[in-house]
Amino acid sequence: MNVLKRVDKALTRFEGYLLITLLFVMVVMAFLQVVLRNLFSSGILWADVFLRHLLLWLGFLGAAIATSENRHINIDALRRFFPKRMRAGVEVLTDSFAAVICFMLAKSSWTFVQGEIADRRVLFGDIPSWYAQVIIPIGFGLLVVHFAIRAMVHVWVVAGKGEVE
Repeated sequence: MNVLKRVDKALTRFEGYLLITLLFVMVVMAFLQVVLRNLFSSGILWADVFLRHLLLWLGFLGAAIATSENRHINIDALRRFFPKRMRAGVEVLTDSFAAVICFMLAKSSWTFVQGEIADRRVLFGDIPSWYAQVIIPIGFGLLVVHFAIRAMVHVWVVAGKGEVE
């Protein structure tokens, strides 16, 4: 079980570093756009499209990190009144259900990306649009991993062999 927790923490750390890097790029690019527009009456033609897609990447990475840290949206009005093992059982069900839904969304979004690849659409210049949109199936895949790990950790608690941190 500790291996799963270490994998989850390592993945979350990587996601955090990537998120920070992309956020830095986003802030610099947006600042540069403002300066170029206000001082030189020009700008980078592809910057707005690039920033929109970076926001999509930030959203998925943030959702993955929130899931790993159990800060994703959930309704726990009744769960907090359950005994610890029963609460863990409910967590297994909800995390498993969320993992299955995210898996189906990942499959569907991969089909979408394959359509973008087949259509040969471009984002800007010669850059294919699927380069930016591949975060959708990857993001849902990351959510599947985090929800599945959380479910397995809670199974361990239900079996009486461990505690949730």
